[in-house]
Amino acid sequence: DVKGRPGEDFCVLQHSNRRVAICVITLAEAHPLLQNGKAIKSINYQISANCSRLQNKVSGKSKRGAQFLTEFAPLCRISSSDGEEYTIYSCIRGRLIEVNENILNNPAILQEKPSTEGYIAVVLPKFEESKSITQGLLTQEEYEEVLLKR
Repeated sequence: DVKGRPGEDFCVLQHSNRRVAICVITLAEAHPLLQNGKAIKSINYQISANCSRLQNKVSGKSKRGAQFLTEFAPLCRISSSDGEEYTIYSCIRGRLIEVNENILNNPAILQEKPSTEGYIAVVLPKFEESKSITQGLLTQEEYEEVLLKR
């Protein structure tokens, strides 16, 4: 229930090689966009007049130019065919490494393959913060228990 919006859950897939932790932001299986056969009308990475996630240009080993995100930084806005609009948030602090431009041309993959090709963005947290970030998130088993109680 990100920002108190019931059911608007996100999934953070994390991989670490003991030097670098990388996180992929996706929609959780119970997100309204993945339920009830909703169709996606549009996906917009333009967050405000001065901020577009598509303008994120990252270079080099130290990821220069990456936009810094807080936990509640919007990544994109998704409109569904029924008129609902959903803001997708980062969920973690870190640098935006990549947004998935493929979902702009083919929004259906966001629903068909949300945890693989339909991901929203890739975020690189500071390594020293990565452990505390994951401790604040639910495991798959904990999430399934929450879903049973809804």
